[in-house]
Amino acid sequence: MIRTWQISTVTDAARARIGTARLAAAHGVPALDRTRLAAALSARLRQCLTKGGIWRLTLETDTAERLLHAVVEPVPGADAAGEGPWRTTVPCPEPAGPAAVGEPADDAELLAEALLGADEDTALVLGKLTEQENLVAFHREELHQTNQGVLALHAELDAAGRAQREAFAAERAARQEAERARRRLTFLADASAELTASLNHEEIVRRLPQLLVPEYARGVDVWLFDSDGERGEGSPPVPHPAAAVVAARTGRPQYAADHPGGLPGVDDQPPSALDPLRPLLCVPLSARRAPLGVVTLSPPGERWDPDDAVMLIELFRRASTAIDNARRFEHNRDIAETLQRALLTDLPTAPGLRLAARYLPATYGLNIGGDWYDAFVQPDGSLITVVGDVTGHGLHAAVMMSQLRTALRAYAVDDSSPGRLLTRLHGFLHHQQPDLYATAVIARVHPDEATLTWAAAGHPPPVLRGPDGRVRTLDDKPGAMLGIPLRQTIADHTVELAPGSTLALYTDGLVERRAQGIDPGIDRLADALGGFTGAELERDLNGAADRILPPLLSDSERDDDVCLLLCHLAETS
Repeated sequence: MIRTWQISTVTDAARARIGTARLAAAHGVPALDRTRLAAALSARLRQCLTKGGIWRLTLETDTAERLLHAVVEPVPGADAAGEGPWRTTVPCPEPAGPAAVGEPADDAELLAEALLGADEDTALVLGKLTEQENLVAFHREELHQTNQGVLALHAELDAAGRAQREAFAAERAARQEAERARRRLTFLADASAELTASLNHEEIVRRLPQLLVPEYARGVDVWLFDSDGERGEGSPPVPHPAAAVVAARTGRPQYAADHPGGLPGVDDQPPSALDPLRPLLCVPLSARRAPLGVVTLSPPGERWDPDDAVMLIELFRRASTAIDNARRFEHNRDIAETLQRALLTDLPTAPGLRLAARYLPATYGLNIGGDWYDAFVQPDGSLITVVGDVTGHGLHAAVMMSQLRTALRAYAVDDSSPGRLLTRLHGFLHHQQPDLYATAVIARVHPDEATLTWAAAGHPPPVLRGPDGRVRTLDDKPGAMLGIPLRQTIADHTVELAPGSTLALYTDGLVERRAQGIDPGIDRLADALGGFTGAELERDLNGAADRILPPLLSDSERDDDVCLLLCHLAETS
């Protein structure tokens, strides 16, 4: 359908606009689109009337596409010729009804209808606008509420983030403090183990500064008292002697500085950098019976951490126990060694026999006092040589060794053989000390006889060098250890002894090594004895004993006593 209007006056423009509105309504154009079409057409027609001339409005409906096309263009030959056409298109979803074909009867009817239609469209548009405004207001309120919620959420997230950061910081601080505590406990355990590993009090005193400097102290001095409670010779000078004296007398740690202050880490004033007046922690070294001395140490920085100070005080308490134990050990060791050496009497002289003996106390631990040797002449002129080893160490073992030695000499007066002597010693030890055991080897040589009689009880076998330089181990079956809860009779063994022969009796400290056992050591002793010439042994038996010991003890930890007894039968002239 096509409709056209000629427009040259305002009335023509009004009629064309009204007709367009009626046609658009008839084709079902939505009110909003219809209002927009009318407004745009009115504006265009107003421009055309302003320019003058005759204009043509053409409305064409496209039923296939359901569109309404509007074209305003000048009439050819009019004054407005040359002006380009104006076009617009709106949707028309419904076909045109019969009302769209006819025209109103007169201008009044036309105007009334136009006004009513315009009001209706305006109302619809206003309703739409109101709905849109309400919708916009609703969405604006929703947006406001959403913004408020987002702001509240941001505030909650920020608070949660701060709380989480504070929790992380607290956890990190707790973890760091736990690590510092673990480090202190580990250091305390390791340092305590290192201090108690030594039984030499001077070594313990030397280790203290090595353990503490530079991590826990800038300098450490140890002030030990002598047996009279006085300061020992060679003790270092103390920058704050009054504090050290108070610590020693009261048994309580003291903190000394060149300014007021009590506990380490509490005073807020910085310490002086002057060396004589630098702050010191004075900790007493106290034993159960008497004070041992005082440790003075300066902080690694300006002052100590309070927890470090507490750890140091505990360390020095343990060091006091270690020093006290070491001193008592050294005292007992000195007594045992003195008794041991006092009981090792001078060797006898016998015609045609030469003797040489060596005793070396253990240099590690309290393993002194168990090994012994002896040699004496029986009433018939036979020479008895003996080497023994009492289980256990220290003063008790030394005392028991002296009792065995005395009992053996008493039993030997009856002209007993080595086997009978060991059998009687076994009964004596089992009766006197049921919880103590011993090993021993006894050899008897008569200058006028060419035989050697010996017996052993749980002891390393004798080693015999013949005059031809060949060495043999006298490993015939020995008896069991002396003192064990077992009745036993220890047998004698006899071997020919030619002039120029040399017999070696010894304790296991000379030949036994933990990693190798005892057999390799016996072989080394046999090799060492076989390395001498007969002339060397005849001329200087003591020198031979001195030369045997160093190579055999080169790999020894010296944690046991060492005895060596050599008996050489002189060659006949």
